[in-house]
Amino acid sequence: MTRCHLHKFGGSSLADADCYRRVAHILLTHGHSDDLIVVSAAGKSTNFLYKLLALRENGELWQEELQVLMSYQQNLIEQLLSNEQARSLRERLSTDKSQLISLLSLEQLTEYQSNQVVSFGERWSSCLLAALLRESGVAAVDVDARTLLVADEAAVPQIRLQESKQKVKAMLDNHPSQRIVITGFICANESGDTLLLGRNGSDFSATLLASLADIERVTIWTDVEGVFNADPNRINDAKLLKSMSLTEANRLAHLGSPVLHNRTLQPLFDTDVSLAVRSSYAPHTDFTLIAPKSSQASAPVVTSLGSVSLLQLSANAPLAQLLACFADAGLTPLAHWPLTQNRVELAFTHENEKQALAILESHSSELGLSEISVLQDFGLVALVSADANLYRRGFARLLSREARPLCNDGLSLVTLVPKSQVNLLTQKVHRRCAGPRKRIGVLLLGVGNIGEAWIDLFKQARPNLNKELEASVELIGLLSSKKALLSETDIDLDSWQQAFERQAEPWQYSQLFDKLQSLDCDEIIALDISASADLTLQYPAFFSRGIHVVSANKLAGSGPLAFYRELKQQLGNRRLFWRYNASCGAGLPVQHALNDLHNSGDRIEAVGGIFSGTLCWLFEHFDASKPFSQLVLEAKGLGITEPDPRDDLSGRDMQRKLLILAREIGHEIELEDIELNSLVPAELADISTEQFIARIGEIDADMLQQFQAAAEQDKVLRYVASLDMVDGELKAAVGIQWVDRDHAYANLTPGDNVFVVRSAFYQDNPLIIRGPGAGREVTAAAVQSDLAQICRDLLQE
Repeated sequence: MTRCHLHKFGGSSLADADCYRRVAHILLTHGHSDDLIVVSAAGKSTNFLYKLLALRENGELWQEELQVLMSYQQNLIEQLLSNEQARSLRERLSTDKSQLISLLSLEQLTEYQSNQVVSFGERWSSCLLAALLRESGVAAVDVDARTLLVADEAAVPQIRLQESKQKVKAMLDNHPSQRIVITGFICANESGDTLLLGRNGSDFSATLLASLADIERVTIWTDVEGVFNADPNRINDAKLLKSMSLTEANRLAHLGSPVLHNRTLQPLFDTDVSLAVRSSYAPHTDFTLIAPKSSQASAPVVTSLGSVSLLQLSANAPLAQLLACFADAGLTPLAHWPLTQNRVELAFTHENEKQALAILESHSSELGLSEISVLQDFGLVALVSADANLYRRGFARLLSREARPLCNDGLSLVTLVPKSQVNLLTQKVHRRCAGPRKRIGVLLLGVGNIGEAWIDLFKQARPNLNKELEASVELIGLLSSKKALLSETDIDLDSWQQAFERQAEPWQYSQLFDKLQSLDCDEIIALDISASADLTLQYPAFFSRGIHVVSANKLAGSGPLAFYRELKQQLGNRRLFWRYNASCGAGLPVQHALNDLHNSGDRIEAVGGIFSGTLCWLFEHFDASKPFSQLVLEAKGLGITEPDPRDDLSGRDMQRKLLILAREIGHEIELEDIELNSLVPAELADISTEQFIARIGEIDADMLQQFQAAAEQDKVLRYVASLDMVDGELKAAVGIQWVDRDHAYANLTPGDNVFVVRSAFYQDNPLIIRGPGAGREVTAAAVQSDLAQICRDLLQE
């Protein structure tokens, strides 16, 4: 039966007697009776053994240090085992001490003998843990990995996989239903001589043995909880990654992650073995699981190296050929940059610098290498993600002038910066790309036709918006004039109407603001798609609570000047945004154009146009073949006018829109400063709607007279808004004008709006913006555009 689990414990997890007891408890509570266990040397034992070799090599006394090490091992035995178990290990330790003294006393040590000295740490550790498990009443045996792993000698030993796999299988067959504690870090050549597996060799031993034994999962127990999306010692809000793909983990390890080594991960490729990284000090906390064949990208991880070696060289061969030489030698640069046609830069860790230079030297002739130099003034900052391309723009915006351009291999983005900039850039990249996604809550005020159209549009646009912003824009509230639904979580856009019907409750502004303040959102944006004057008066309360506003409602932008100034002052005092492009021209980019002209240094001199789709429709159809009042009633029947046609015919709506545009270009005026020439006679202005409809024919005589008078001069009637400077004085008016038949106002599609802008740059040939100025879809589009722009502004550095 296939064994399921291999546990690996590092030296920090076996530092003292309490650590050993903790490890034994983990194996008894998190493991199974047939688990494999790989161990490193306890605590700093390996460092002690290397120190003994160094003292001997330098002709210094090593006996005292050996006694310190022996006492440490002796104390572990005494503290952990009963007399019977301890006696056997004490005898073995005494034999090992004698062997160490013999080896260290030799006049010369071979490399194999030096390796044998270093190997004692793992051998003591495996014996002690197996004995402790037996003391706990479970079957356990210790195994020396030199009897399992056969390797050919090289700079790093190369394991003979088939031969080693057979030995591992035989071991498993010989110890059924037993926990097997195996030494890490060591292996042997075909003659049985001791070889060392190098840096992180015990982790490599664990994944290698797991692949040879067809183990389903390896757990590396260490002193950290797992892999974080940044170094938690440097980034306060670094988050533990619960999962990541093997390819992402491998790239992260290659870039210098202190938790993983890329060699550790190599045996896992082309297997079904998963790797967990857990804390032996907190075994019940979350951990990181690295899946071998995961197709799902994990959260991005930011990593850094305080200093790297940057090799600069000239090569006659293509860069691809140069990189292939390193790949053949098993060494890949951290990143590379072409400088000129023949000049390139290659970044390596300081640890790999000598090997990189040796590779270059061995291929110098075939690559045509010259002018090789090494700089050590730079550090590295990188982001690792299977979706690395999504973060390229955000990362690139943070680079200083001294930074290298981003090296993008599809799995990571890498740059080099001066050492002094590494920490700051790491923090910035984490905050922008890998930190907690900003949650932007959207509150929809008005759930009628335009509100429904906006939700449909938002549902389509949100995935790309979230991806672009690297944030989460969520619908958190729906309000009508009578009921409100506020949610801690994102409201389902597919079933929002049913949720509103079932869960919405009566509301008041005080309750609304209290609930909004309690929601877990980084920012809140309110969309006012109502026509409520009461809601407009609450804008200062929204702003005072840090809530941004998008208005399709015209009342705030065209309200009393003192109120308008108060709103603008609140925006200036805080980092708040209020956009209201939908209030004038619906989806037409009128205010965008005016702002662009202003920002370009242009001077806007006049603005005019037809800002009412209803009045456009009426005057485009009015040719005196039928009374004007009949056209009004036809338009009302088609739903083109407001329920009370006087709301359109009064011109008040166009007057408000002209005021909004006037203020947008810097004129501080009141609504009364715009002359209004209403199409509704005074005697019909204050009667009921029913009475007005009954007497609507009273407007026909004046309209017919004006039509005929204009026609005599080959002109047509149009209802126009205009703002202009005349002799240094501002003139603003809304009313009927006679215009030439070839004028921009004269030939519109019925229902269109047209805006004509004259400026210093647009004099004889003014800027004209024309198109639908009303309608649920285009108004919703304008609201969505304003929402997206506020989100972008909020997420800028």
